Amino acid sequence: MAIAENVSEKELFDAIVGFDDSEENQELYYKIMDTATGRKNKNGSDETVRDRILKAYGMLFCEDYGLELGALAGVDEVAGTADRLYIGTAGYDPEHWYRMKYHFPVIDEDNYDRFAALVLADMNAGPLHEAALNDGETLVIGEADPLHMTAQQRKNQNIKAISLPDGGGK
Repeated sequence: MAIAENVSEKELFDAIVGFDDSEENQELYYKIMDTATGRKNKNGSDETVRDRILKAYGMLFCEDYGLELGALAGVDEVAGTADRLYIGTAGYDPEHWYRMKYHFPVIDEDNYDRFAALVLADMNAGPLHEAALNDGETLVIGEADPLHMTAQQRKNQNIKAISLPDGGGK
């Protein structure tokens, strides 16, 4: 899944992972996210990579929020679903809790789009993509508030596996 002309998910993934390490990564991240995709939004404005990512995140992970088709996930939707994403199989494993792995202790107005972009870029071009291809591990959605679930609740939780079509290229 190409995110925009001449931009790969791998470039986006690398910029997000290195975001706190350099201004160059921050500039690249913002440049990519503000790039027009060549499509129009419902209101007629140019769609950006940020818009496209937030639409995809909303469609894939925010089912409980009742977003309209094509609606952008907002800070509340991203923050409300971030703690429910797990790598692997059913059950809670703190080593494979997506948000903790990438050090997003707080998701707010400043970084919700970066978290959503990281999830999608990782699914298409990061270690999560490699794990899906090589180990059969996928990103799954569990129940809310996994840190306060009992072992029995974790065992019986509803999960939904998410996978995207072949990705990783431009």
